[in-house]
Amino acid sequence: MAELHLSGNSEADQLLSSDPFALLIGMVLDQQIPLERAFSSPKDLKDRLGGRLDAAEIAAMDPDALARIFAERPALHRFPAANAKRVQDLASIIIEQYGGDAAEVWNGAETGRDLFERVRALPGFGEQKAKIFVGLLGKQLAVRPDGWRDAAGKYGADGTFMSVADIIDTASLSKVRAYKQQMKAAAKAAAAGR
Repeated sequence: MAELHLSGNSEADQLLSSDPFALLIGMVLDQQIPLERAFSSPKDLKDRLGGRLDAAEIAAMDPDALARIFAERPALHRFPAANAKRVQDLASIIIEQYGGDAAEVWNGAETGRDLFERVRALPGFGEQKAKIFVGLLGKQLAVRPDGWRDAAGKYGADGTFMSVADIIDTASLSKVRAYKQQMKAAAKAAAAGR
């Protein structure tokens, strides 16, 4: 697996790069919090679970206990209970549909559309996030079934700096952050013009 640079923490990035389940958890958490926090949270969760990040164990946990782990300071997400549930639901799907192997979400995909549909069916993955993740898989992890760029939409294009799919270092992170700020400003201006 390629070396990802999403969290700003080398240990957390190493986990994301080596553990597909950790990468999926980070992507689930990447909303309404800084992306560095979202992608460092799988490492924090692993530490809080005694050094293991096991889908079967997480799926079988008492939901309230998992929510408490998410809420421990510093919380793993701004909305710890809701995201603990998403991660537990994700773990259950990985066990039930993919035999406990998170990488099978993408390894088993026959086409870009199939890949998109598999990702889109996961908890916490709306249409845009699924496209971003397909873009990340294709651009950085060489997961490129036929049609993956089409399935990723604009997030599959080369030379863009729009999402985590494009972050490979500090400079690209800055470019993605600037793009997101531009999009927020444009949306705010459009809303004010109504």
